[in-house]
This record gives sequence, C-alpha cells and structure tokens, in this order.
Amino acid sequence: MVRILALPAVAIALLAGCRPASFTRSTVAPQRIVSTAPSVTEVLFDLGLGDRVVGVSTFCRYPPEAARLPKVGTFVNPNIEPILALKPDLVIIIKNPIRLAEKLESMQVRTLEVDQDTLAGIEDSIRKIGEAAGVADRAAALNRDIREKLDDIRRRVAGRPKRKIVFLVGRSPGELQGMVTVGRASYLTELMELAGGVNAFADAPGAYPKVSLEEMLARDPGVIVDMGEMADTAGVTDAQKLAVERLWGRYPALSAVRASEVHAVADDIFVVPGPRVVEAARVFARLLHPEAMR
Repeated sequence: MVRILALPAVAIALLAGCRPASFTRSTVAPQRIVSTAPSVTEVLFDLGLGDRVVGVSTFCRYPPEAARLPKVGTFVNPNIEPILALKPDLVIIIKNPIRLAEKLESMQVRTLEVDQDTLAGIEDSIRKIGEAAGVADRAAALNRDIREKLDDIRRRVAGRPKRKIVFLVGRSPGELQGMVTVGRASYLTELMELAGGVNAFADAPGAYPKVSLEEMLARDPGVIVDMGEMADTAGVTDAQKLAVERLWGRYPALSAVRASEVHAVADDIFVVPGPRVVEAARVFARLLHPEAMR
C-alpha cells in the first residue's frame, strides 16, 4: 500500500505548494519585498527584482546574493517579528500551517499567495508575482522563455520509448527504508513525463507518498534518481553520492541497478518549483534519453 508521509523540513520548505493569490491591489509598485520560499525568491531575482528583496527564508540559497539577505524563518516556521521589522510593502508566501497570510493581512501588511504545485501553477505564480510587483511584461517574457525551453526538451525526446523512472525525495539515511517518492500530484511527475519518462508511482495518491522496498521491487523502474537523504543539498560530497549508489547495488533484481542507472543527486533544481525547472527537466532528459540531448 502506498502511504502519505510528511517530508523533512528542508524538502517541505523547497517543495511546498500554495493557494491562489490573496492580496490588496495597489497602484504603487512594492519596493520592499519579503519572500518566504526559495521558489519565490528565485522568481523575484529572475524578474530583475533582487534589489527590492529585503528578506528571504532560511533555505533561500539561490542566487548567491539571496543567501546574504536577512532571514525570516522557514516555510514551516516563519517568524512574524523579523518580517514586520523589515517593513515590507509586499510579502509573498505559500500556504502556511500557521496561516501567515491571514495574520499579516490583519496587521495591514500586503500579501500574495501563489500556487506552485503544477507547471501551470508555476507559470501562473510568475505572472501574479510580476503583476503584483509592477513588472508584468518581464513575467510574461520569463514564462515564454520557460515554455519554449520545455517545449524544446519535449521535441528532442518525442517518439522515443517511455522509460520507467522513480525520483526519491526522502529516505532513511543509509537504508532503503522510509522512502518518499514523487506521486501524481507533483510537478516533478510532469517534468519526468515531458523528458520522456513514465513515473513508476504516477498512480500514487498525493504529491509525495511513502513507499516500501517491496513496492519498488514490484514496479522495477529502469532509472532511479535518489535525492532521499540529501534534501539539504549544501555540502553533499561525491563520496556520499557514491555511498547511495552502492546502497542500491545490494538489490540487483532491480533493472535500474543491473543497468547502472541509479543516480544520486543533490541539487535544489529538483525541489524548487521556480524558473530552474527547465534545468531539472534537462537532467531528467539526459538520464532517460542521453542520445536526444547531445
């Protein structure tokens, strides 16, 4: 049976989706913006708004200049006091367990919530952020660029056999237990499919279900991409990645193991639903159909 499991704090902060926009419109473009999620931060900088960002979440690491900005807590534990101390005229958030948007709006702080659970949601979030910040034209251009690059990947892999793939976003350290994979409700399934793959757990409920080793053996993917114990990507070494690949080597019954198609990865591009989804899609395509991506 496939079960739903809460992800580690880092993965939640990076992957979490959100609800439709909720903010009071203003004719004045905001000049002091606080971001509470890495994906939002990346959108803001890609829109050329980095000079207006005055605060970011603990896990905002890209671009490098964002990492040097004041921190306002994590997705699961945002801190209202430092947010208010930054005197923002716009706070961009994702749906939060402590209902941050409602609390800030009750304090007359303008907020924007965005939905990044799907590729369509990511595009819509870029549009809404651009509109809220007064740079709708830049947002339209960024969305167009992302669509064109994803379409190019689709064209490159078109007509090739679909390969079964699994992407792990959580796992017990040093064990093939407590595995959390990508299910049908995640944008990552969309990326794997447009890259020429079939998510072996696409029928699993929710975005990030917990699966057993027995289920993995039964579904027998041809490609395994494992980020399971490296959700916090900072400082991951090649030796750690090699250890992950050796861990899977204990199970030669898996097609991916026999074909040396187990890939340990540690990169935020896979778990930040922002403009760099293009980079993630390219990596998936190179792993699934390297001949098409030369």
